[in-house]
Formats: sequence, structure tokens, C-alpha cells
Amino acid sequence: MTDSPDRGSGSRQLQVETHGLDVIGDAERKGTPRTLFWPWFGANVSILGLSYGSFALGFGISFWQALAAGVIGIVFSFLLCGFVAVAGKRGSAPTMVLSRAAYGVRGNRLPSVVSWMLTVGWETVLTALATMATATVLDRLGWGGGTGTKVVALIVVGALVVVGGVMGFDLIMRLQTVITVVTGVLTVVYIGLVADHIHWSAVSAVPSGSAQEFIGALVFMMTGFGLGWVNAAADYSRYLPRDSSGRGVVGWTTFGASVAPLLLLVFGLLLAGSSTTLNTAIAADPIGALTTILPTWFLIPFAAVAVLGLVGGAVLDIYSSGLALLAAGLRVPRYLAALLDGVLMIAGSIYIVFFTDDFLGQFIGFLTTLGVPVAAWCGVMLADLALRRRDYDEADLFRPRGRYGDVEPLPLVLTLAATAIGWGLVTNTAAGWLEWQGYLLGPLGLGGKDGSWAYANLGVLAALALGFLGTLALGRGRVRTQEAGPPSRPLDVREVPGA
Repeated sequence: MTDSPDRGSGSRQLQVETHGLDVIGDAERKGTPRTLFWPWFGANVSILGLSYGSFALGFGISFWQALAAGVIGIVFSFLLCGFVAVAGKRGSAPTMVLSRAAYGVRGNRLPSVVSWMLTVGWETVLTALATMATATVLDRLGWGGGTGTKVVALIVVGALVVVGGVMGFDLIMRLQTVITVVTGVLTVVYIGLVADHIHWSAVSAVPSGSAQEFIGALVFMMTGFGLGWVNAAADYSRYLPRDSSGRGVVGWTTFGASVAPLLLLVFGLLLAGSSTTLNTAIAADPIGALTTILPTWFLIPFAAVAVLGLVGGAVLDIYSSGLALLAAGLRVPRYLAALLDGVLMIAGSIYIVFFTDDFLGQFIGFLTTLGVPVAAWCGVMLADLALRRRDYDEADLFRPRGRYGDVEPLPLVLTLAATAIGWGLVTNTAAGWLEWQGYLLGPLGLGGKDGSWAYANLGVLAALALGFLGTLALGRGRVRTQEAGPPSRPLDVREVPGA
């Protein structure tokens, strides 16, 4: 068995993936846990990781505090992805189908809709950033940069993302391998070219912040990295052979996803801490601002690394958003679901690129708001997985009258309650449409919406903990009952919408 990203695919002609929500058969399983490195590294090697240094310092904390928050938030959140990825190996189905074991077949539609919104939102943000970065580079070169340039850039970037999402797994695995190599090399070159802009005296002079500000930065890192992927973590491990190492799945997912963001974060902190001007510019144009310190001759390679890195993440998102849409109840083939999401992605990108000026405020608001219910779902999913001693009965994942039931009240109530509590403990003043949040900060003695805990984003951690501990304490009997039944009859393909 080799460790190539897609064993045997080199001799196969690329074609549109026909799999949707259906279970991957043994004959089509391939690769080893190590192959998970490629999609996860390729999706997270984006130059955007440099901008997170500025985002973290924006919480009012020092370099060392921001570094600690980043390391803990990135590694821990991607470790959660690794645990969820184990479910893919054990159940051979997409993440939001495996989630039915906890929520019931139709009860799972609620978290599937939230998952769909999050992945569509992420692919939209990444596509918009790639478009703005391309326009900025061309403007510096004197080749355009106005509305026409942005339109062309959006068409090209959007086409790359949509084609990858529609074609499916095989193309994505090949594409991510190329993205990994190209962006990895060019990112190292970028770091070498701008290293002289780092001034440690300025970085070390950035004052320290409070514990609350540190926690806020840590939670932002969690939602910006692993918690943005956790709802799709099993979509790629489902193609691995059943006897693959669970530890290997966790380890390679976590390592592949974390290594690039960690390195980029360190350098991004050094750059942002060295220049107040650059730090401010990144908030308005997270990728384009990074071109202002580059020599002109490297602008085209920079555009390549920026666009490829962002496309790598967006392609994984559009693939998983299509699967989430099918899990939410849409009865169309997978490639049509991905195409529909592509249309929404382009529409959202048009709004971000042409009609809004406050990117960072809206971005943080989006991450925090959807990060709360996703954290609650993640807690339920991880506890449900930890309670299981047997692999999933794959056929019953598609049958409302099977062992997993139709609508399971406990996980739904836990998710809704954890979300309600979580939203009451987060705030975001930069996004006016979120002013209703933070309603529990006053009653719980945390200083209200203007107090020291207002921006700690405790709601994300609270939702994760409540979902996990509640399921662990109350869900054991339900899981044991599910696993006590005999194997179900084989699945008929007609029972799988979107197969």
C-alpha cells in the first residue's frame, strides 16, 4: 500500500464523482491515514494565515500572548477535527450523515443546515479574498485593479472553486497535492523577501492584555481554524480502508491541518507587531495589504500563492457544503448541490468585493455567530462517538425507522440550549446585526456587554462543553440500545437521496 494521495488514480481518467451521501464500498477505499495530510495541508497553507497575526493582536494582547492563544487554539481545534475524522473511517459516509447516529435521520437536518451555512460562508469569504488579492496585485503592477479587473478575477477564481467542487474527491485530492507543493515553496520565498520588515524591538514593545482578551483571541483562533472545518472532517477519511489506524487518522489530520497555520501565524505576528500601518491595512484587505511590502517582481508569484491557497480551502468547503445540503434534505445529485452552492458563493463574493467596506468586523461576527451552534454540535458528536464501542450500522443511517431513529429529542435540546447560552455570552459590536447577542453577560455578573468579559467569546467554549458533557452524561443508554440490535438488512440505493 502506497502513501500517494490517491492510490491508483494516476492511471484513471478524471470524471465527475458519482458518490453523494452513500456509503463508500470496500472496493473503492484507498490510501492510508498519511494521505490525509495532503487535503488538510493544502486547505490551510493559505497566506491568510499571516493575517491572523494581525487579527490576534487586534484583541489588545502582546506577541507572546497572541502566540500562546494561536498555538492552543489552532492545535486543539484541529485535534477536534481529527477525532471527528475517525467517524468517517468507522462509518464510510459524510460527516453530516454520520451525525444522524446522534440526532436521528431527520432530526439531523437542523445541524446539517447550520453546517451548510458555515461552509458556504467560508467558501464565499475565501473566494472574495482571492478576488481582492488578485485585483490588488494587478493594480500595483499597473495592469488594472478597478471594477473590471475584480470581475475577471472573480470569474476565474469562482470557476476554479466550482469545477473542483463539482468534479469531487479525485480531482480535489490531486489539486490539493499541487497546491501543497506550489504554495509551500512560494510562501517560504515570501517570508524570506519580507523578513527585513520585522523589528523585534517594536514587536516586544506591544503591551500585554488581560486574561479576558487572551481568551477572546484563543476562541477566535479556534473558530477561524479547526471549528470552521470540524463539520466536514469525516468527508475525506471516509475513503480510507476500514482497518486504517484511528490514531493515524487523528494524527495526520491534526498535523496536516495545523503545521502551516502555526508557522504562518508566527511570522504574521512578527510582521503585524512591527508596523502599525501594516496592522491596520490588514483589517481592511487581509491579503492585499501583504503585497505592500513586496518587491514588484514577486507580485505575480504572490498572486499565485494567495489565490491557490485560498482556492484550496474553498474547494474543500464547496465539496462539503454540497454534502451538507443533501444531508439537510435536498434531493438532487451531489454535483448539482455543489453547483448550487457555487452560485450562492459567487453572489456572496460579489457583495463582499463590491458593496462592503468593513470586512474584518463582519468576518469576526460571522465566525462567532455560527461558531456557537457548530461548537455545540461538535460537543454532541464527539461525546456520541466516544460512547460507541462498535462501528456504525451504515444502512440504518438512512432509515428513519432504524436503530438511530427519526428525531432524537435529547441531542436537539442540548444543541439548542447550548446555542442559546452561547449566544448570550458572545458580542460583536463591529457587526450591527449582532447587537442582540451577549444577553447573559449582565445577569451572570460578567460585566454586561461593555464589561471586561464582553469580548472573551466564552459562548463558543460553553457551547462545546455543554454539548459534550450533556451527551456524555445522558446519552449512554441510548447508544447502548442502538448497538445491542442485530445488523440491519443491506441498503438499497433508492434509500439514499443524493447518492
